[in-house]
Amino acid sequence: MSRIKDRWFTVEEIDPKTFAISEYGHWEKVHSFLLIGTEKAALIDTGLGIDNIKRITDQLTDLPIVVITTHVHADHIGGHGRYDTLLVHHAEEDWLINGIKGLSIEQIRKDIGRDITVDTPPEFNPNTYTPFTGKPTALLSDGDLIDLGDRLLSIFHTPGHSPGHICVLDNDREYLFTGDLLYTDTPIYAFYPTTDPVALLDSLERISYLQVQRVFGSHNTLGLDPSILFEAQDAVYELRRKDVVRHGTGTHTFKSISIQF
Repeated sequence: MSRIKDRWFTVEEIDPKTFAISEYGHWEKVHSFLLIGTEKAALIDTGLGIDNIKRITDQLTDLPIVVITTHVHADHIGGHGRYDTLLVHHAEEDWLINGIKGLSIEQIRKDIGRDITVDTPPEFNPNTYTPFTGKPTALLSDGDLIDLGDRLLSIFHTPGHSPGHICVLDNDREYLFTGDLLYTDTPIYAFYPTTDPVALLDSLERISYLQVQRVFGSHNTLGLDPSILFEAQDAVYELRRKDVVRHGTGTHTFKSISIQF
C-alpha cells in the first residue's frame, strides 16, 4: 500500500513506521528503506541518485534522518549528498571518500543508464553521472546499536559482496535488511576483484541463524519470507561441499561464485 504517488519512486508501506522506497524503472530494481522512530529516523541506503530521494523522505517524516550505508556501491549511495548524517562501515570509509579504485567511471555510467523502463528526470544524464563521494559522519562496526527512540537497530558486518557490507536488524519488529548479501530473482555476485566468496558464504551462514519475521533485500522482490534464511543455509552447505578447492590448515578457498535464490 502506498500513500505517495511519484514519477520515479514507488513508496510501499511495510508498517505505519517503515517504508520501502523503490526504483522499479531501473533494471536493478533498487530498494531503500526508511525506518521511523520517536526521536529520529534511519534511511537504509539512498538508491541510484537518478532522482531526489529526499523529496520522498520529506513527505514521510520531519525527524532527523541518519543514513545507514549497507555498502558503498553506486546504486546504494546515489542520494547520500542530500543528507547530513552518513554512517558507513569502517572498511569502506575510503571508498565513500575517494571512490572504488579500479572501477571506471565509464562502467558506472554504462550500468546506471541502461535498461531504464520509465521516463527519467530531465536533469539526469548518464553521460555525466558521477557517484557520490564524501566523508562519513561516523563509522560502523559489527555489533553497533543505533537507537531511533523506540526502535533499536543492530549492525552485522557481513563482508563478501564487498569488504564493508553490513546487514541491519530491526530488533523491535524483527525485520532483517540484507542489502546485497541476500535477495531473490537475480544472482548475488562474488567474483569481482573487490568481492570475497569465502567471506560471502560465512556471512550468509551467520545471518541464516537469526530469528526474524521478514527479510528485505535491496533488489527485486520486496519482502521475503524468513524461510529464505534456511535456503541460504542449505546453499552455503552445498557450496562448501562441492566447491572447496583447498581445505586444510584453517584455510578455505572457493571457486568464484554467483548464487541465485
